[in-house]
Amino acid sequence: MTQLTEPSDQRLAKGARARATIARRAAELASVEGLEGLSIGRLATDLGISKSGIATLFGTKEALQLAAVQAAREIFIERVVAKGLGTPRGAARVRDLIDRWFAHIDNPPFPGGCFRVATLTEFSSKPGAVRDAVVADHDDWLAFLAGEVRKAQAMGELVDLDPDLLVFELDAIVSAANIARQTGDSARVDAARTIANRLLSAAPDEAGPDGA
Repeated sequence: MTQLTEPSDQRLAKGARARATIARRAAELASVEGLEGLSIGRLATDLGISKSGIATLFGTKEALQLAAVQAAREIFIERVVAKGLGTPRGAARVRDLIDRWFAHIDNPPFPGGCFRVATLTEFSSKPGAVRDAVVADHDDWLAFLAGEVRKAQAMGELVDLDPDLLVFELDAIVSAANIARQTGDSARVDAARTIANRLLSAAPDEAGPDGA
């Protein structure tokens, strides 16, 4: 029975690998040229595969765009969220997540910098499934980060901060840092880091001078 199903399993695995490769390249191109600029012909040329092969795997341009959004999301989760969760819960984890977020901006996996910043700008006024996916990804990250701030507050840390306001401010700062990084302005990237650290230092995490 195993021998009878193995060829089908192999085809499914091969198809999954091909989809992942194409989606990753689509995200790379979209970070520079935008999701609207994605072209099956360009992807086929870059990857050395047929246009019909890509069309068979994705069907529509919108499906390809959604796959690119998901690929970028998975890379962000791997580089920032998953590694940040290895830090003990509390203010230390929040700071580690922010540090990794900045590292993701400063050393981006895509040539166009932060995929989320680029696609939010591109699709914020374009209703549809792609906009919904881009916005949901953005909102999920900020909600997750605000949740981590609240966990820290439950432990008596970062208590004087408004979690939702904090992550809104951090999002704006990191977005500005991404633009600065893409224009080669390292001084403003460093300034953005300083501002973020100042925001996180607004509430003391340790006991007062009397040790109480």
